Amino acid sequence: MESRLRKRAASRLARLLVLTGSRQTGKTTLIQRCFPDVPYISLEDPAVRPGFSRMTAAEWVERYPHAILDEVQKAPSLVETVKAAYDESPDVRYFLLGSSQILLLSRVKESLAGRAAIEELWPLTLPEMATSSWDDRLAPSRLILWLERACRSDEVLLGQPAVDRSYARYSGILEHYLRFGGMPVVHHADLTDDERRSWLRDFQRTYLERDVADLAALRDLEPFVVAQRALATRTARTVNFSDLARSAGIAPATARRFLRYLELSYQVIQLPPFFRNPEKRLAKMPKVHFVDPGILRTILNRTGDWTGEEYESALVAEIVKQVRNAGLFADFFHLRTYDRREVDLLLELEEGFVGIEIKASRKVSRADARTLRGLEPLLDKPLLGAVVVSQDLEVRYLAPGVLAVPAAWLLSPPG
Repeated sequence: MESRLRKRAASRLARLLVLTGSRQTGKTTLIQRCFPDVPYISLEDPAVRPGFSRMTAAEWVERYPHAILDEVQKAPSLVETVKAAYDESPDVRYFLLGSSQILLLSRVKESLAGRAAIEELWPLTLPEMATSSWDDRLAPSRLILWLERACRSDEVLLGQPAVDRSYARYSGILEHYLRFGGMPVVHHADLTDDERRSWLRDFQRTYLERDVADLAALRDLEPFVVAQRALATRTARTVNFSDLARSAGIAPATARRFLRYLELSYQVIQLPPFFRNPEKRLAKMPKVHFVDPGILRTILNRTGDWTGEEYESALVAEIVKQVRNAGLFADFFHLRTYDRREVDLLLELEEGFVGIEIKASRKVSRADARTLRGLEPLLDKPLLGAVVVSQDLEVRYLAPGVLAVPAAWLLSPPG
């Protein structure tokens, strides 16, 4: 991300650069590291906000031709001023930061369309969790290398994890991720597990009190809290909005709205269903995954071993994060046929599709590949590759074109 931000900021087409993402993912730290000489202005403090909001475009051009504006969604009128300053002077350059995607990006789309470049900062990925400083080289995972080559060769996925020195290390990192998630703070080595859980509880409370208040201006948070917990119990499942509404004691339309809030604040990922007819992708139920397993387990008050659904959601989120961070052009779906044939994750690349089945078991068999065999007739592009991802230690073919790969092996760099 640091490399990409520097590259984009050097272009005259990105004089307005928007960095959005969940609270506490490190947006401010990253942008200040990338551009240490640019003045930093936080609009979080309501005492200083009015002074900046009253400044005219000409004053911004004169006093702050370059600036980092943090939590800019807190001062909506300022976006119009930034637009006017951008149009007035070819030399201005602003970085807009915010953790409320719906407010920040809606303002950007309304006022800065065609002017702003947008980047997202997700929680840490496994390769990032393995680093100890900014100077450590960040290598792409086997998954990303495989996808970048359009799955033309499985060689990068092959090997013997059990005798690979780095595999044990990444297995431990993956287990930590499954328990505590990918938020940067929980990966501080000097924290105890109790301190990590305490931080996650505080984060969840802050999210409810600040982000949801920004998003929805809800006077009573209780219905949202109940709906969020009800959805957490359904992670890795298709969402029936009528059923969710009954569980939360709200109307189906409100359930849809609450799910949208969770998505726009980077708490959940919605996977639309894949159908050959694109219009039908919007006609059936989406599958929902929580972005961060640590936050999911905090909502559910769970500390023991993870369930199959928690494991699936954690890996889907990790795959989405890695693909997005790599800048690959991909869409994500789940596939479910009328005869109940399911594929957990379907990636659509320009050249074709990649099917991924996720199993929490420590031993997989040929039967686990059945949903991926003969998948191509259901698709409207070629099937480039298919993998069954699990906790099994062995890399092997379960069927022609279907490879079993350990999760920590697939999601970590070679060597």
